[in-house]
Amino acid sequence: MAGSEKDRSKLGKRIFLGAAVLVLGGSMLLYLVPQGPATGEVSTDTVAKVGDESVTVQDIRKQLDQIERGNQVPKQLEGFYAQQILQQLVFQREIEYEAKRLGITVSDQERADRIRLYLPMAFNGGSFIGLDQYTSLVQQRFQLTVPVFEDLIRQGLLEEKFRKLVTDGISVGPGELQDGYRYKNEKVKLDYTLIKPEDLEAKITPSEAEIKAEYEKNKAKYQVPERRSVRYALLDVNQLRQTVQVPDDELKKQYQDNIQQYQVANRVHVAQIVFKTYGKTDAEVDEIKKRAEDVLKQARKGVKFDELAKKYSEDAPTKDKGGDLGWIGQKQTVPEFEKAAFSAGVGQVSDLVRTQYAFVIIKALEKETARTKPFEEVKDSIRTPLLLSLADRQASDAADQLSAAIRRSNKVSLDDLAKQYHLTLGETRLVSASDAILELGNSQDVKDAIFRLRSGELSLPVRTDRGYVVLALKESLPAHQGSLEEVRDRVIADLKKEQSVQQAKSKAEELARRVKAGEKFDAAAKALGLEPKTSDSIARDGSIPAAASGKQLGAAFKLKQGDVGSPLSLGQSWFVYRVAEKVEADPASFEAQKKQLTEELLQSKREVAFEAFRTALSDRLKQEGKLKLMPEKLKNFGSLT
Repeated sequence: MAGSEKDRSKLGKRIFLGAAVLVLGGSMLLYLVPQGPATGEVSTDTVAKVGDESVTVQDIRKQLDQIERGNQVPKQLEGFYAQQILQQLVFQREIEYEAKRLGITVSDQERADRIRLYLPMAFNGGSFIGLDQYTSLVQQRFQLTVPVFEDLIRQGLLEEKFRKLVTDGISVGPGELQDGYRYKNEKVKLDYTLIKPEDLEAKITPSEAEIKAEYEKNKAKYQVPERRSVRYALLDVNQLRQTVQVPDDELKKQYQDNIQQYQVANRVHVAQIVFKTYGKTDAEVDEIKKRAEDVLKQARKGVKFDELAKKYSEDAPTKDKGGDLGWIGQKQTVPEFEKAAFSAGVGQVSDLVRTQYAFVIIKALEKETARTKPFEEVKDSIRTPLLLSLADRQASDAADQLSAAIRRSNKVSLDDLAKQYHLTLGETRLVSASDAILELGNSQDVKDAIFRLRSGELSLPVRTDRGYVVLALKESLPAHQGSLEEVRDRVIADLKKEQSVQQAKSKAEELARRVKAGEKFDAAAKALGLEPKTSDSIARDGSIPAAASGKQLGAAFKLKQGDVGSPLSLGQSWFVYRVAEKVEADPASFEAQKKQLTEELLQSKREVAFEAFRTALSDRLKQEGKLKLMPEKLKNFGSLT
């Protein structure tokens, strides 16, 4: 992918999905990372097979790990995520299979052109900037390796070809446009109240007879699990860190051993506002330039640069970060961009920069001249990780000594152990296996150790967020059928929830009946202890905040002004409404909205058509025996065992 045809060919042989989704808004998921070549054999952990390609449990775990690096995934949702990942990986392989069958390919030139479009700084004029700088750019902008990035582009282009093949013949008729116009422009204003069971619970006080009846009726439900309390001796790592000292000699050695990481090249930290011109006509480019010049004037008048970037920039990766592109070195961007970035003083905004693909406004946020950071400047940053490492090492050594002492005699006294090794003593309250143990960082390993302990024995040291802890059983209460007094709070909570759900439905039905009989909505709602409200005018694609969407309220658009709708169930809540005002679609505005409405309806129909193609492809491959699914092998995802 250099200036030569040979280099371009090398680039063309690598490229797939996530980056393409990032810039194209396609339907696939960003987190999917290309897999290595699969064998034709079905292994014991194969979850799906498309032709000769397999999807394995290991593949899905790899994708889930990618997600979890950026987002905490609750254990109970892992199964859901695994199912979604399986669907996406299967679809990838289905697309590849169908492409081979139909002879659909992505050419080297198509891939290279797409890279040039979305990473123009990879080229200096017409020449490739070189593999090292290109690798750095891909890592900086997309946090991907070059092979992964390029394979993502290839797969994205392949999906585009199938989308074009499936959706090219789709059009929108006059009748559909009129229906769509009415759908978007008919509006209603509602008098309404939202009745939530949880709002009613506080006012419910079950009688003693009701409590006893509920308990007797559902006695088997009210079990009390085994509960245990322990005494513990804690080796507190945080306290240890406060006592550890790192000599300057050791810090200097660390500095000298890693001197290269403290060497800083000429670089500038910049923010940008991008106005794309690629593929635009000359007239459109002129309009874009005027818009860019107007934004430049605003920036120079003191309007905050980050706010302007969020509002106007067309560069997706930096737009939401206020245009922040991060640090760039020399030879990492196109010459026009580099010249403007390095010429601007700190805090200054550049003139309008024209590149082959866009107009850009640049602001220099910080600058660094090539130098080696001196020891005094960086020693504190060296000290912190060394302190943590040294304290953790000392704690680990102490835990090993504790383990050895306990193995020599499991009957050793916890108090003696704490005194000998300077441990902090404490005890927990009675807890069940599902309760949080906040005193010890709510560690699952600690819970497991507590419920394995036998009376009179000590656990081996268990690692927690606070350090290492040794446990001794203090008290154990076996699981049993709970008496009414033990589970009274649970019985009352269940009763209040049950009665509040019934009350919500009854109040909704009573309010609707009263208003239909002629009572004013506000007065009838207040008489039932409810809060009446009036919405803004909403269309079917709008919503009443924290209440209901226009889609859920579809029946309201079929009513006349003054009509009362049937109570609407929203989960366990109820929505009761009266049409206070109805606004019909204005025919005079149809032409002004026609172009945008056509695009929206086309996009919607294309998505439906592509989803139908996706479903049909899966069904056909199943019938042909080319697609085999074994989703039961996902059962361990989300398992707490």
